[in-house]
Amino acid sequence: MKKSRFTETQIVSILQQYAQGKKVAELCREYGISEQTIYNWKAKYGGMDVNELKRVKELEDENSRLKRIVADMTLQIDAFKHVYEKKYGGLPKG
Repeated sequence: MKKSRFTETQIVSILQQYAQGKKVAELCREYGISEQTIYNWKAKYGGMDVNELKRVKELEDENSRLKRIVADMTLQIDAFKHVYEKKYGGLPKG
């Protein structure tokens, strides 16, 4: 995915200017972006303020950390099963 020139905080600031009544054409000229970019940002970040954006980012980071933990645990469980099968000839029933 292409990296934006603008931080999420800057994007929210631009969208707030749009919400306050500044024309899309003015924003496009001022920041050197296309109208489609503003509408895409509005679809993604519309209605958020900076605090909400930070909270969403924190939750996304926590979610990715937890996914990594689950993946590591799954690999460990799989390795333990493999060792147990070699040592005892199979997994216990039940």
